[in-house]
Amino acid sequence: MTNSLRYSSTSRITALLGCCIFFALLLTACENTQEELNALSKKRIAVEEAKFIESYLSQGGKMKARLTAPVMNRYQTDSPYIEFPNSLHVDFYNDSLKVESQLNAKYGRYRETEQRVFLRDSVTVFNQKKDTLKSKELWWDQNKEIFYTDKDVEIHQPDKIIYGKGLEADQSFNWYLIKEITGQVLVPKGGFGAAAVTDSTASPAVDSTGGRVSPPPLKAPDKGKDSLKII
Repeated sequence: MTNSLRYSSTSRITALLGCCIFFALLLTACENTQEELNALSKKRIAVEEAKFIESYLSQGGKMKARLTAPVMNRYQTDSPYIEFPNSLHVDFYNDSLKVESQLNAKYGRYRETEQRVFLRDSVTVFNQKKDTLKSKELWWDQNKEIFYTDKDVEIHQPDKIIYGKGLEADQSFNWYLIKEITGQVLVPKGGFGAAAVTDSTASPAVDSTGGRVSPPPLKAPDKGKDSLKII
């Protein structure tokens, strides 16, 4: 009886050790398989890197823009995209090939199938009239030739800074529409510094065609529901 018990216990221990070894080998196989899958995934998501790139955008046989960036990565996925991780700069041209506006951003991602560019981090757009748009995030639709965002924006002009939320503008930055004005700061003639700063939330008046006219007297906003279109 005693020998039988000892044999039974030894058999159970042997079986238990066998199961442990089996599961250990199985886990090892799974880890190896996962590593192989990760390696295979990286191979499938092939990355093509280019440095100091210069790219041109043309429509209707006319050059519309020139993009430069220190680094460009192209990801080959089901929905391929191009990434500019270390900043990008774009010059936009008119029909006479003169620069109308310029764009800068620290990061950009171009969705090839949608022909849209997502821009973020210190995004600025400025035109020849010295109007400058600043935003943390901005979309550039190449088909419609417009910029748009639902984030906070700032429009810096020689005499004032307009704050708002949500914007749409043409890529040449000849016109822009602020969906909701949240405030305005007048810039002193001598610029900011020792000169006093006058705060205001009044929006500049626009005529029926959307053009700017002389600004009205400073007054409180109508619950932040104003919109502004500049042409």
